[in-house]
Amino acid sequence: MKHYNIPIFIAHYGCPNTCTFCNQNKITGVITNITPNEVKKIIDEYLETLPENSNKEVAFFGGTFTALPLNIQEEFLKIVKSYIDLGVVNGIRLSTRPDCIDDKILSLLKKYNVTTIELGVQSLDNEVLSLSERGYKEEIVYYASELIKKYNIILGIQIMPGLNGSNFNSDLETIKKVVKIKPDIVRIYPTLVINKTKLEILYKRGEFTPLSLNEAIKISALAIAYFELNNIKIIRVGLQPSDDLREDGVIIAGPFHPAFKELVEGKIISLFFDKILSKNKINIIETNPRNMSRVVGINKVNKIKYFNILKIIQNKDINIFEYKINNTIYKREEILKNIIKTWDDGR
Repeated sequence: MKHYNIPIFIAHYGCPNTCTFCNQNKITGVITNITPNEVKKIIDEYLETLPENSNKEVAFFGGTFTALPLNIQEEFLKIVKSYIDLGVVNGIRLSTRPDCIDDKILSLLKKYNVTTIELGVQSLDNEVLSLSERGYKEEIVYYASELIKKYNIILGIQIMPGLNGSNFNSDLETIKKVVKIKPDIVRIYPTLVINKTKLEILYKRGEFTPLSLNEAIKISALAIAYFELNNIKIIRVGLQPSDDLREDGVIIAGPFHPAFKELVEGKIISLFFDKILSKNKINIIETNPRNMSRVVGINKVNKIKYFNILKIIQNKDINIFEYKINNTIYKREEILKNIIKTWDDGR
């Protein structure tokens, strides 16, 4: 059954502080503090267009939902629960901070059928957390994660490689620590410099250098490898390009690309090609049509790179998690393991 989110953007509402990287009005494209009546209106509008036979979650994004006063949280949750009771909505998902989770909050969320909680973890390096003005240490993340699991609520974690004070090794350690937490889902958002943030000030002073696009692709490829190989579902790689983000002057610097995940997937394939393709003969690769864009690469980068030695054939009978190269089947798992081995060999 196909899944749909009904997004409710509460735009910084409830958040107890402003982190150096954050301008939620620009990230969500919404400025207003939403009311319960507006929540009902949004749900009704989405239900008119979404297929009846589908899984639907109302998703509170943008702010720190569980930092709202409990009575305000309950007002929002009651609205959604009425749709759950009617059988037209299946659950509720929300995003929040790790330091805004406790037993009292989780008891309330469980009562109203909250199915998924995504924690904005960003980093598991205490120095990076401090420089980002997050206001907590990594131990809080471990505590909140275990508590959410205790209530049998789906746990999501969001990370931001490239924050101020981080480097490749610290970002990789964050990835490995997230694997140990064993969340159900993750999002990977390489850090961007958004206007009207403290990070913009640091960048313009020359005190912060964001990841290059190639650096962001490299660390994101490793993150995908570690998470997929440990059965952690990746639901987004790269910030979703809202119309607001595309306005001139909103993104000041950083590795933004509207097809960022496809760039990362193309790199994963390219690194595997480097290992497996013979440079002295024509190599024939058969791939499912759905994987063609990854094999060819954005702007045909892989096709151009291997032009003289590679022949690509579409074959709908090939599994989307496999590639057939010179009559040998290579599974996605093997390709991802190559990403980690390539990094280990290069150290």
